[in-house]
Amino acid sequence: MLIERFRIQCRPEKADQALAALVEVARASRGIDGVIHFDIGRDILDPNTFIATEVFVDRAALDRQESIPEVHKIMGLFPDLLAGDPEATIFHVSSHGPAA
Repeated sequence: MLIERFRIQCRPEKADQALAALVEVARASRGIDGVIHFDIGRDILDPNTFIATEVFVDRAALDRQESIPEVHKIMGLFPDLLAGDPEATIFHVSSHGPAA
């Protein structure tokens, strides 16, 4: 299992445009085989920052998700939307279970 944390900080005047594109990515991603969870939230301390938490069964599922048109579209918008470089971290998980 892989978990990816992806964070972007948008230019303030571009945050709504980024949000609309991220909604498209989330909707498309949730239906992909091997995507366990795909959630995008807004940072409560910085409304121009979005954080995606993506859980995949394996690397092939992540690759399928990254290949969809919605991902390519938003990545093409990054130079105009972002205030800095995106941050991404992939966690390789060997076991998991309920928190409680």
